[in-house]
Amino acid sequence: MCLGIPGQIIAITDADLMMAVAEISGVRREVNVACIAEGAPLETLVGTWTLIHVGFAMSRIDEDEAAKTLDVLRELGEAQEVLDAMAEGAESLRPRR
Repeated sequence: MCLGIPGQIIAITDADLMMAVAEISGVRREVNVACIAEGAPLETLVGTWTLIHVGFAMSRIDEDEAAKTLDVLRELGEAQEVLDAMAEGAESLRPRR
């Protein structure tokens, strides 16, 4: 399963290599935008929300969808922390040999 994380394109860094900087939850990463360029000038991508997977902007999404997806990912992260804590608690209750 592939997981795309919403990010917003904030700058084009190398038009020849189709590289841009995306901000993902406050973290900036360089990504390849070839999959979403669609033949338009790359500068038109600045401000665009996209799903990013392993350094590639895979598809465009709207701002509302990006916000909802980020909320769900935050909730999943919190849920994982709770599950991890539960697993640690269960482990501490097991008899030692």
